[in-house]
Amino acid sequence: MRNEAPGQTISGTALVHEAYLRLNAEGDGPRWKNERQFFSAAAEMIRRILIDRIRAKRRLKRGQDPERVELDEEILPSGHDDEEILSVHEVLDELAAEDPESAELVRLRFFVGLTVQELSEVTGIPVRSLNRQWAYARAWLARRLSEPGR
Repeated sequence: MRNEAPGQTISGTALVHEAYLRLNAEGDGPRWKNERQFFSAAAEMIRRILIDRIRAKRRLKRGQDPERVELDEEILPSGHDDEEILSVHEVLDELAAEDPESAELVRLRFFVGLTVQELSEVTGIPVRSLNRQWAYARAWLARRLSEPGR
């Protein structure tokens, strides 16, 4: 969210807080076996929150003039607009059906913003392997997103 344009409706802190609350909505909260499981759950929750907010924003009736409040904090996700987030969201389920590990990598990189080094630490997968998998996932997404009708 570091490079996001101003005027967004959710701050990074608010997004993390909302994800935390949703992840722990059932009292004690779920127990994860390891960091990878936690980050995967967090990435999916952040993805759902962002998609819910984009869809809610689209539902606003035309002609309304809501008061915009600028936030001091930087906004997530970094450098991506609503349409791009929705497009990635839509094809991510297709990638998950074909290659669940690559889809998890995209969720953690795109929605959580983890670096390859951080992913390596969380998943235990070597950086070189993650770089190859990231290149594959990016190419797969680019191909799907460039198809007519997307």
